[in-house]
Amino acid sequence: MTRTAAARIRSVVVEVGNLPIRLWCDSPNFARLIEERYSGFLSSSGDAVGEFEIELAPPVIKFGHEDVRVTWDSGQWLIERADFQARWNPSTARGSIQQAPSIYSLDSVLRIVHTLLLARRGGFLLHASSAIRNGRAFLFSGASGTGKTTIVRLAPPGARLLADDISYLARGEDTYYVFGTPFYYELSRPGENLKAQINALYVLAKGSKNKIEPIRGTAAVRGLLENVLFFARDPELVKLVFDSACEFVNHVPVHQLTFVPDTSVWELILSECG
Repeated sequence: MTRTAAARIRSVVVEVGNLPIRLWCDSPNFARLIEERYSGFLSSSGDAVGEFEIELAPPVIKFGHEDVRVTWDSGQWLIERADFQARWNPSTARGSIQQAPSIYSLDSVLRIVHTLLLARRGGFLLHASSAIRNGRAFLFSGASGTGKTTIVRLAPPGARLLADDISYLARGEDTYYVFGTPFYYELSRPGENLKAQINALYVLAKGSKNKIEPIRGTAAVRGLLENVLFFARDPELVKLVFDSACEFVNHVPVHQLTFVPDTSVWELILSECG
């Protein structure tokens, strides 16, 4: 597919975390599917930080469906899974995606591309649910089964959902912000396209009563890094993400939150933050 051919159809710009990515597709039906899937995150911006030409043709990749490989190859990133193969040249900000005709394949590519973009901007994606309450954002991180979706489902009236599984963290001048994302899990609905300063990060644990305990220093960094999403085996970028995690815990309070699945946990959270 050439740029001219794509332009005769249309392109779609998906903007997450103030980073717009332009997608060109040779299928009008799939382009409409992109618009529907990312309806709350579409942009008219002409200054995309990256652009991809999409070809709907399943690639032939000889490894398991759940295995993702992100490697640096001849001046470009090669992102592969059984259902897609994407190439992206950060110098030109252009790339291509060969994928199965599934919006979820594109969803995975976009997440991985954002991890690469954020690494050089002091941010990262985190396995965490997040919500805004009274203008402040709260992050709830942990492995599968620790209650990330449950705790945002229990949020009080007026809370705004940003993400139920993967939260988008970006560095500000002296603080960190979390952005809503279209990436969802159990709630089967995207977050709202909002941004808020992070009030605190809670590492989740299940227990017989609600309890908040501070985590500091190395333990806080470790708890954060265990849930950071990053796929590239690139020493420079890995170090940047590690440094970002250290900076994050210097600016944002980190706590362990042991909780029982009822609304009383939010009463504790809000009383602790004042």
